[in-house]
Amino acid sequence: MAVIVGVARETASGERRVALTPETCKKLVAAGASVRIQPGIGDGAHFPDQAYADAGAELREDALAEADAVLCVQPPATPVLAGLKPGAVLVGSLQPQADEGRAAALRDRGLLAFPLERLPRTTRAQAMDVLSSQAGMAGYKAVLIAAQLAPRFFPMLTTAAGTIRPSKVLIVGAGVAGLQAIATAKRLGAQVEGFDVRPETREQIESLGGKFLDLGVSAAGEGGYARALTDEERAEQQRRLAEHLKNIDVIVCTAAVPGRPAPKIISAAMVAGMKPGSVIVDLAAETGGNCELTRPGATVVVGGVTIAGPLDLASMGAQHASEMYARNVYNFVSLLLKDGALAFDWDDELLAKTVWPERAAAS
Repeated sequence: MAVIVGVARETASGERRVALTPETCKKLVAAGASVRIQPGIGDGAHFPDQAYADAGAELREDALAEADAVLCVQPPATPVLAGLKPGAVLVGSLQPQADEGRAAALRDRGLLAFPLERLPRTTRAQAMDVLSSQAGMAGYKAVLIAAQLAPRFFPMLTTAAGTIRPSKVLIVGAGVAGLQAIATAKRLGAQVEGFDVRPETREQIESLGGKFLDLGVSAAGEGGYARALTDEERAEQQRRLAEHLKNIDVIVCTAAVPGRPAPKIISAAMVAGMKPGSVIVDLAAETGGNCELTRPGATVVVGGVTIAGPLDLASMGAQHASEMYARNVYNFVSLLLKDGALAFDWDDELLAKTVWPERAAAS
């Protein structure tokens, strides 16, 4: 019997993305799956119901009732999890350990969860890496917000009224979001610098046309992430950074440490030393922010400096973000399908290291 894949409307506030597009729906049907969706799942990302129907999906309000596999962007509410078929597979950005009620519902119902944020960061996993694909959209949108808030042009302009100097933009953090931010700011004509405590990012920043800001502090960590700085390293970093920020027009913050609150890099004292009219856009606002004065979900002005803490940045580009996310999900789900049925190869590290509870507890 063909595996039933179910997708419901996302209910999290501000969430416009969807885990299934007509493109990936068609691929799942071709792989032998029966796809059921709630009407309107793609409205926020501008994918009409008819496009899903044309791709082979069945539209029904109880799309999850008999689903063997459920695809999602944000984790479903606990009552929804409690109503899923016992033993069903759940694939998405689930963060089970962030909510004990959610974790309990997953365990109590015997659900086999695959939180894609746990996916090993290997070459083979890149096509399934939702963190990277969504960070790219977030970095792009953050720079556009900064350009809108800034009281200056980004590019250099030569006009009849004289020459306008380009804005000086600093991108803090050179992960996927930061690199996309650097590329976007450069396309807009700004004078761009990139700062990261991992020295290996210098080549990536410079390849995009940015200048690497070297503050003499290195915090290279494992898996491509930064390690937490010591107190001494942080103090030296902040001293040098504070001096540099006096001449910066726009800062876009993207620094993150997995599983921990965002590191505080821009202090209130640094903000006080910046020029009036300067702008800070803190992409890390969802995990507390890189700036001490960031208010998640709000834009504030402190001493003439505008500080924005936007949330749901990837959802601001919901159509392309959904296309990337849905392809990531499809590529992962393909590992679970064989001849139209669910099959689990626990020797595959991508399954074994992503599944939650961990395999020893799930078996």
